[in-house]
Amino acid sequence: MLCKSLSLRTRWGVAALALATAAIAAPAPVEANDLLVAPTRVVLEGSRGTQVILNNIGTEEATYRISLELRRMTADGGLEEVEIPNEIEEAALGMIRYAPRRVVLPPNQPQAIRIGARAPEGLPDGEYRVHMLFRAIPRPRPAAEQQDAASGEGFQIRLIPIYGVTIPIIVRHGSLSATAAIANPRIVGENGGQAIAFDVSRQGDRSTYGQVTITRPGVDVPLARARGVAVYPEIGHRSVTIPVSEEFQGSIAGPVRIQYREPDSVGGGLIAEVEAVLR
Repeated sequence: MLCKSLSLRTRWGVAALALATAAIAAPAPVEANDLLVAPTRVVLEGSRGTQVILNNIGTEEATYRISLELRRMTADGGLEEVEIPNEIEEAALGMIRYAPRRVVLPPNQPQAIRIGARAPEGLPDGEYRVHMLFRAIPRPRPAAEQQDAASGEGFQIRLIPIYGVTIPIIVRHGSLSATAAIANPRIVGENGGQAIAFDVSRQGDRSTYGQVTITRPGVDVPLARARGVAVYPEIGHRSVTIPVSEEFQGSIAGPVRIQYREPDSVGGGLIAEVEAVLR
């Protein structure tokens, strides 16, 4: 973390959420264009707030707008935008508080976004999730450049890409639990190479999240590894595909062990495990 954590309880009087602590589950930063965001996932389990750090690693000043949106996980692990929110999603949008909502970042200048939650009276136990979007605002074009474009002959179109980073903000209310199981490991092709696919099933009232490691008995180098594998509460199962590591040499067919563990930052506990033979 670049700055000391700020408490939304003292700044906004956020005290209605009857949980325990605020936890950051994925400290590794994510980068899009010239914006660095850390952490990439926030879990709130208490009345205290937390913060996300933005850092402009580019060479020019940049402006970003911060907003909330809803996304649902699909059976292949993708996230699709929500057009008509259900009651759980509406409750999630209503309880999240954050500031500021627009930042101007000089190069190499960090900025803290303070995040907290206020639970409404009688909120049912459960996991509530929104996705926080950090979207770049294009810089205004200089007047001289606009005049040069206008003086040209014919119709001109100038496309300006808009970059953004999205991270999940999760609120856990009440005593929640989840279990998972791995099934159907198989060899598949992906982008001209080999990958290992399998299915993850989840039961309970909260999501699972962690890293997957696929190993061969007696071989130090993992066949494949992936971080940030989540199964959100809106689905009971999903498929996972992980490319074979470039460091692994030899055939991937044969006996393997697949382990799905929580992030090291929260203890690295085993979520699910299976031994199988890849064919």
